[in-house]
Amino acid sequence: MSSSAVPSSVPTVPAARRSGLTWWQVLTAGAVGATVVNLIVLAVATLTDASLVVVDGGEEHPITVGGVIGSSVVPLVAGVGAALLLALWKPVFLPIAQYVGTGLALLSVAGPLSSGADGGTVAALSLMHVTLGVAVFTTLQLHRRHRRHR
Repeated sequence: MSSSAVPSSVPTVPAARRSGLTWWQVLTAGAVGATVVNLIVLAVATLTDASLVVVDGGEEHPITVGGVIGSSVVPLVAGVGAALLLALWKPVFLPIAQYVGTGLALLSVAGPLSSGADGGTVAALSLMHVTLGVAVFTTLQLHRRHRRHR
């Protein structure tokens, strides 16, 4: 038998692997991931007896499950969604948005740090803001990786 004979039924291996996720799946995964992590942070803060109350202008604002969900989903979907739409027009917006969005989320940690709340509440809120920054970066990185390997 000739060594040059290769069966035609052997599949070829793709040069690069796709993430397999569409833009809306990546966006959903980022929002769900950030929400789950932030709800875990809230649960731990509750178990450690953090007050989970922020005083703003003399008014007390309790941190609730609904508030954590809304604060995790809305900024991520709005910011990353806007970045994905802009990237359809000019792809250069994707890496810019990845770093600017992450930076803004990390800068927003200043809010909890200056809130005057107890240490447990400040730590929990700060960690939630950092989680959102990581989610923005990761979500846009997943989308960038998917675009690169098409």
